[in-house]
Amino acid sequence: MNTIIERFDKIKSNISKINNNSSVKVVAVSKTFPLSHIMPLINYGHDHYGENKVQEADIKWKDIKKERKNLKLHLVGKLQSNKVKRAVEIFDYIHSLDSQKLADVLSKSQNEINKSINYFIQVNIGNERQKSGIPYNEVDAFYSYCTKEKKMNVLGLMAIPPNDSNSEKYFKSLSELNASLALKELSMGMSSDYMDAIKHKATYLRIGSLIFGERS
Repeated sequence: MNTIIERFDKIKSNISKINNNSSVKVVAVSKTFPLSHIMPLINYGHDHYGENKVQEADIKWKDIKKERKNLKLHLVGKLQSNKVKRAVEIFDYIHSLDSQKLADVLSKSQNEINKSINYFIQVNIGNERQKSGIPYNEVDAFYSYCTKEKKMNVLGLMAIPPNDSNSEKYFKSLSELNASLALKELSMGMSSDYMDAIKHKATYLRIGSLIFGERS
């Protein structure tokens, strides 16, 4: 069996030990890897993939997405306003909705091509200056703006805990905030901490190196 498939099956097995229903989705973060490296997992039947750069995703995925209608592409990196139009065309999910300006441009772009994108609001859960995201205490108002004024389909919240921290306390905090907004989906957990994220009701895990190997 292909090593990538073995790693993927191991992750799925670990997930089932904590959450044995099918609600948890693995977004296989394939950034920097060529399509040839990803194809074994596509052929295995996995549908959800993550990229962090619009241009790379466009080149890599535009043809195969036309062939394989079941494939779903997630933008898991920061989105610049000048890349929004192409991002809306190629991505199905955007996990980095992090400002009112971006919400305005995304809403306009998706309406122009009559496409509904699934969004996660990025929360600056650790209140870090160097990280993007909506401050914790402003999420409620921003969520209302996106959904009521801009009519955007916000599935849930997303966050990346500080690198030097115990992720679990931040996952707990984000999960509580997500529940307070009555949101059903939650994007958190990566290769190093996805098991902790599942314990706190994560439904979308963004896992890269644990599936595809270390990036060069």
